[in-house]
Amino acid sequence: MGVSSLGGHTRRIFHEHRATTHDFTENSIYIRDLSHAYKADLRGPFDFVLFEISPASLGKIADDAEMPGITSLSVETASKDIVLANLARALIPALEKPDEANALFVEQMTTAIGTYLVQRYGGRPMVGSDRSGSLSRAQEDLAKSLLLENLDGNVSISDVAQVCNLSRGYFIRAFRQTTGMTPYQWVLRERISRARDILRTSNTPLAEVAIACGFADQSHFTRVFAGIVGTTPGNWRRNA
Repeated sequence: MGVSSLGGHTRRIFHEHRATTHDFTENSIYIRDLSHAYKADLRGPFDFVLFEISPASLGKIADDAEMPGITSLSVETASKDIVLANLARALIPALEKPDEANALFVEQMTTAIGTYLVQRYGGRPMVGSDRSGSLSRAQEDLAKSLLLENLDGNVSISDVAQVCNLSRGYFIRAFRQTTGMTPYQWVLRERISRARDILRTSNTPLAEVAIACGFADQSHFTRVFAGIVGTTPGNWRRNA
């Protein structure tokens, strides 16, 4: 699957007995099966975010989205999809700075993309679930406890969902319904809370605070802290 972040690209695709021409504008997408023969002339500049999804992964995504049995996606060429384009763009900072990328955030976004793909292009209407949209109190406590023990991001959403006996997709939706935040947003808030406690009660250097709270380095910590709190960690410490 490809998402075009730049307009002005054209490709002429050759089929067995004919050829078709397609103009890609910004936010247009394509979906194709890599097992099928493909030949095309590409013209004009292009900038795509590309995803490859194995058949096994597609089946797992469909199961998590409570749409079992989906084994393929509809073929699309130069179709405009603003939702999918925005989801793909959200991953670009993590691709540009993988050292600062949080595994929970990346998994959360890829789950959202996969769920959207099977719901939108899986060829079957969604089936309503009769389960509650929220976590039970026991599931919520268990999930938060596991996330708190791994604020550095070394636990995956799949791991947490499995402990709660839920699919990954359902867990993310239920966690947001229960807490008002995605798992990644909740973990980020807890990281900043832990950082505030350390800043308030010690003279630990900011670089060490950053590592202790799961950030890649002091620069990454400062950007996130300022974005959430509204001031830098150093200023906050002086005024605390």
